[in-house]
Amino acid sequence: MSGIDIVTIIIKAVGGIALFIYGMTILGGRLEKLSSGRMEKVLEKLSNNVFKSVLLGALVTAAVQSSAATTVIVVGLVNAGILRLSSAIGVIMGANIGTTITGQILRLGDLENNENVGAALKLLSPTTLAPFIAAVGLVVFMISKKESGKTIGEILLGVGILFTGMNSMTSAVSPLSGLQAFQDLFATLKNPILGIIVGALVTVLLQSSSASVGILQTISTTGVLTFSAAFPIIMGQNIGTCVTPIISAVGAGKNAKRAAAVHLYFNIIGTVLFLIAVYALQGIFGLPFWNEAIDMGGIANFHTFFNVVVTFCFIPFTKLLEKLAMITIRDKKTEDGASAASEFTAPALEDRLLVSPSLAIQQAANTALAMGNLALYNFGNMRNLFNGSYDEKLIAALNENEENIDRMEDRLNAYLVKITECELTDFENRRVTELLHLSSEFERIGDYTMNLIEDAEKLYENSVMFSPEAIRELDIISRACEEIIGMAIRCVELNDAALAAKVEPLEETIDYLNETLKARHIERLKEGKCVVESGVNFLDLLINLERISDHCSNIAVYVIGSQKNNAVINRHEFIQNAHAAKDEEYVRLEEEFMTKYAI
Repeated sequence: MSGIDIVTIIIKAVGGIALFIYGMTILGGRLEKLSSGRMEKVLEKLSNNVFKSVLLGALVTAAVQSSAATTVIVVGLVNAGILRLSSAIGVIMGANIGTTITGQILRLGDLENNENVGAALKLLSPTTLAPFIAAVGLVVFMISKKESGKTIGEILLGVGILFTGMNSMTSAVSPLSGLQAFQDLFATLKNPILGIIVGALVTVLLQSSSASVGILQTISTTGVLTFSAAFPIIMGQNIGTCVTPIISAVGAGKNAKRAAAVHLYFNIIGTVLFLIAVYALQGIFGLPFWNEAIDMGGIANFHTFFNVVVTFCFIPFTKLLEKLAMITIRDKKTEDGASAASEFTAPALEDRLLVSPSLAIQQAANTALAMGNLALYNFGNMRNLFNGSYDEKLIAALNENEENIDRMEDRLNAYLVKITECELTDFENRRVTELLHLSSEFERIGDYTMNLIEDAEKLYENSVMFSPEAIRELDIISRACEEIIGMAIRCVELNDAALAAKVEPLEETIDYLNETLKARHIERLKEGKCVVESGVNFLDLLINLERISDHCSNIAVYVIGSQKNNAVINRHEFIQNAHAAKDEEYVRLEEEFMTKYAI
């Protein structure tokens, strides 16, 4: 074979690998897109049931077609404090099982050259299947009007490209089967240490154990790859896939690093134990197939068998894996030997979760809710400042909370911009827009609450008090505002349009209270029952309370808009229409709130 022939083979093989990896990337990305992150979200709700964790880890990995991607998501969830390390271990082990599904699909390549398979089944071979699936995918993509239909078309195109790449690799390497040098190369890989190193390095290079297993399956079609050479390579591929999560954990918290360490320890220890067992059986009994050529199905079966056996062997020892990770990555100690206490931090917005936009959006929504809850906490404590319970330490704490709200908004907006750089569905794009609006609304509620606190400080510094009647009235409208803030937060948390519809009647009640209390307070000023200094402050308080209720109304409209054809509706137009066409339920709620907060 001439040098030109070898160069041609290499070019064809590299091109096939490129198509194969590209097809796998499209397939995994579109499957994740079709699931809208549903499978990833269940990871947040895992219990300590390790079997449940393993199952969910396997399902998520089967969807995203990458154990490394699943583990990166887990590292992000652990670092965000959403997932406990003990629960993460089961998911990581399940990810190793889920990633074997690709090899089982690719084994269809064995059908073409199998004489024992009927003509009908041979139609399922990649040579026939790839162009057919790609053609169907293209038609579905072109004619589909809905985004979900286009995504399904892209999934089929991904499968077609993947199989086309595998066919290209197979045809490229087939002439190598007669080369003695090629046969000698794989003969050297019977050395288990060398085989493990090669398998790990190829996987690190490709950043995908599924891809490296697929390439190994292609090489098996030459007939020069034996069971004894394939076994160590496959086990090395499992170790190589640990590199991506390890890189992802750089700069993360202790528990995130521990999750990546568990993934590495699990694969290394599992490989060592399995290697000892396999070579012990070969040495003692002699495995009849040891020096025989392995085919695509054999590689897929061993890959699955290895990961399933290792996982179930380790299930009883998850606590030991956790302890090993804890020993390796220790907590920093303070001078008195105690673990360093972590200061207050906003909910983590993990860049690692951007691999799953739906999950990243959910974390962004959690941060928006945290902003709302801090604003509500500040508002509830603000009420105590006007009834003779002025407390400078409390005000300092409320100021710190307001600073946290501002920091959350900055971080949240920056994170949402990063999310827009990902490939998003139309719904996810609208959700990002909605969250940008919500973060602004919650931040403004916090700002107006701080205006109220500053008014309390001015009254205290000037030794001015409201009249008992003014304090009673202020308490009534403040209670109504506290309820509307809580209602707005809950309708966002539950994404509940029915609850959001109750916000506007309460907002109108607060508007009525505001106008009534202004008139009553002006009358008190005229009659000399209140001093001018307190009178100005009281009117300023009413303005801020009304504006808080307006922002709560805006929040409710955004929630309702997300439920109406998933569109962000014009809030001013919606509110005007709601006021103009009050239905029976609206009137009932308004009367209920008027009675509840009657002056």
